[in-house]
Amino acid sequence: MAGRLRSGLPLLRRALAAGNPSSFERSAAPKALLCPTIYNTEFARSYASGAPAKEKNVKVPLKLFGVTGNYATALYIAAVKTNTLDKVESELLSLVEASKKSPKFSQFMRDVSVSKDVRVKALTDICAEAKFSDITKHFMVITAENGRLRLIERIAERFSKLSMAHRGEVQAIVTSVIPLPPDEEKQLKETLQEILGQGTTVKVEQKVDPNILGGLIVEFDDKVFDMSIRTRAAQMERFLREPIHLDVN
Repeated sequence: MAGRLRSGLPLLRRALAAGNPSSFERSAAPKALLCPTIYNTEFARSYASGAPAKEKNVKVPLKLFGVTGNYATALYIAAVKTNTLDKVESELLSLVEASKKSPKFSQFMRDVSVSKDVRVKALTDICAEAKFSDITKHFMVITAENGRLRLIERIAERFSKLSMAHRGEVQAIVTSVIPLPPDEEKQLKETLQEILGQGTTVKVEQKVDPNILGGLIVEFDDKVFDMSIRTRAAQMERFLREPIHLDVN
C-alpha cells in the first residue's frame, strides 16, 4: 500500500515540472460567461458607515464566478478596504460552523419561505450577540434581505479562498487510500512549493478514499491531478476496448 502512495509522487513531480499536465489534469475552472459584474443591484448598499476620505483600490487576487463568487468578492473588497480581512473570515467561518452544529439554525438558513423581515431581524440579533464587526453584520443583513442565506456555506468557502490568496497561501487537497506518512507529505509540499515559487505557502489537506485503489489525487488552484489507480485502470480499460484497425494490403 505504501508503495502505491510513493509511486504517485514522482508522477506528480514529472507532470508539474513538464508544465503541460493535460494527461493528468481535469480542469475545474468555471466558465467566464457565467460571471456578471459584482457591482450589481444586490451590492448597492455601502459597507462604510460614512463617506471615506479616499477610496482604496483593491486588487482581487482571484476571479470567482456565479452568485456565490459575486458575494464572496464583494465581501473581500469591503474587508480589505477596512483592514478587517482576517476578522471577517473568522466571523464568517464561525457562523457557518454554528449552522453545521445546529440543525434548527441550519434549517432556518436554508428555508426560503421565511419572510425577509424575520430573516433580517434574526441575523441582526445573532451578529450583535456574537459581537461581529460591522462589515460582517452588514454583509449578513444584505445576504438575508436578498434571500441568499442558504448559500452562506459556499460563500464562506470562496471567501476563504480569496483570503488565502491574499496571504499568499495555496491549499492542496490530497486524496489517498491511507493517510500520507509525514515524509511523503513533506515531499509533496516541497514539490508544490517548488512549482508555485517563493512567496507562496502550501497548506496540505488530506482526504482518505479507499475507492481510488491507490496512487494520489491532488487538487490545487482549480486544477486536479488524478494519478489514482482507479483512473489509470479505467483509462486502460477504455484503451483495450477500442477496436484495432489492421492495414491489409
